[in-house]
Amino acid sequence: MSNKKTETVAAVDISDEKIHWKQDMSYGQYLALTDILSAQNPMSDQHDEMLFIIIHQTSELWIKLSIHELTAAIGHIKKDELGSAFKMISRIARIQEQLIQSWNVLSTMTPKDYLSFRDSLGQSSGFQSYQYRIMEFALGNKNKAMIKTHEAYPEIYEKVNAALHAPSIYDVTLGLLKERGFDVPDDILKRDLSEAYVADKRIEKIWNEIYTQSDKYFDLYELAEKLVDLEHRFQTWRFSHMKTIERIIGYRRGTGGTGGVSYLVKALDLQFFPELWSVRTHL
Repeated sequence: MSNKKTETVAAVDISDEKIHWKQDMSYGQYLALTDILSAQNPMSDQHDEMLFIIIHQTSELWIKLSIHELTAAIGHIKKDELGSAFKMISRIARIQEQLIQSWNVLSTMTPKDYLSFRDSLGQSSGFQSYQYRIMEFALGNKNKAMIKTHEAYPEIYEKVNAALHAPSIYDVTLGLLKERGFDVPDDILKRDLSEAYVADKRIEKIWNEIYTQSDKYFDLYELAEKLVDLEHRFQTWRFSHMKTIERIIGYRRGTGGTGGVSYLVKALDLQFFPELWSVRTHL
């Protein structure tokens, strides 16, 4: 006769719970889950294409939230409401952790897995993500050539072009420094905002003063460090992207016509807030 004990799992008693079985607004309705969960439409019968689609769709949702937070943070910095801006910038940094982790999930896909459905993508590419471009412009990496890929879609082109000409988070930060009494040159504040920002020794000098007198300018010092953290995580995301692509397709050209890994490597050399990095050398 067996001495093994039989274990039973009791059902959870919900008789005393005040559950609303009939709702005017259900969880699924509030989140539009029918639309969201029906948006995954693989173009092939290959198993891993579903992973590829979901990773990129969820990334676009995280980027949408990043733009939402970044836009609000820019508005608060303009109004010298740094406490609220700090919260939003910190949230973006946490979102970036999710985006970095998404590459780790995608890296479970082998080269053979990807090549089995790659032709189904046609010329579609992450390079064409207009949300990514809007976020990048808001961070300060302005490049007029990058909006050409959206010319065929007027509504999207208008949004991306508006982001190109709008002040970046660094532009409004420099404007705040001016408002606080620092000698930020007018030729920097009144420059063509659609052009990439170029590092300037005069701005580095201002940040040097803020860093060396951090007790006096602590909120500006904290803002600088929040921006450095933001760029650091963004570059980590870029690096993870590059290494994941290298792992899956090697040095093949990208589906959108870019050089693939070689293009992503070049992007790692770009900086959004150059003086916040160079000032460290001279402190």
